[in-house]
Amino acid sequence: MTTPITRRCLLASALLSAALPGRLRAAPQSVAVIDWGMLETTLALGVQPAAGTELVQFRQLVVEPELPETIADLGLRGTPNYELLGLVAPDLIVISNFYEYQRAALERVAPVLSLPVYEAGKPPYPLAEQAAVALGDALGRVQQAAALVDDTANFVAQCREILRPLAARPVFVVNLGDSRHFRAFGADSMAGDMLARLGLANAWTDPTSYSAAAPVGIEALARQPDAAIVVMAPLPPEVARTLVDNALWNALPAVRQGRVAVIDPVNHFGGLPSARRLARLLTDAASQWGRDG
Repeated sequence: MTTPITRRCLLASALLSAALPGRLRAAPQSVAVIDWGMLETTLALGVQPAAGTELVQFRQLVVEPELPETIADLGLRGTPNYELLGLVAPDLIVISNFYEYQRAALERVAPVLSLPVYEAGKPPYPLAEQAAVALGDALGRVQQAAALVDDTANFVAQCREILRPLAARPVFVVNLGDSRHFRAFGADSMAGDMLARLGLANAWTDPTSYSAAAPVGIEALARQPDAAIVVMAPLPPEVARTLVDNALWNALPAVRQGRVAVIDPVNHFGGLPSARRLARLLTDAASQWGRDG
């Protein structure tokens, strides 16, 4: 179907025109990426950035796509190394709306492209699609961006079909902060959006602030006795050691009835690559508890 991608292209083109300075007229030869969601999307488009931020943590927490060793590490996302950035001398710097406060400083180095994916109260998946298309336009990867959008949508649809027998199953997607508290992902998170797209119900219905609510007492996971629980790694070391003996955790209906899964890390504020990874991991987890109970 061509209509959805045409609409996305129009929206993304408008977004790109508003976001990208006029002094960048050709596809950049060298790109620096501050935001992790934009970094994973850049890689998925087949472009190797010259520089990124917090690359050790990226490899541990984002995982996909694989990050080449030759990318320069600019340090913290919130306070990148401007001296190194100047030495890299990129033609374009890509950020998200989370880093708009850095725009003035970054623009002293190179033109800045800012692409929003996470906005309070909005499902992020459509914005991730628009950002991918806009980034593809900016990087001269239009066809690759269209393929990324369509391939991801098709994969999610396949996962939804696999999970059809579990349609409307309520699921909590959480991070465990310690042995008694968790962070819950709401409707405006990628986890919440993917649950809906997979045909599952987000068991967390309370308001969230920019995707999540925290800290929440573990007893709140008993609100919906029929819900399953997906715990997103990493687990704090103390939790990993003591969770099996945690009386409060073991009293939860989902734990007693075997509807709990711990999945590998996913970028909480990722783009389409994280959406696809999350769809795969959620499908694998839900298929398991569907067979067991």
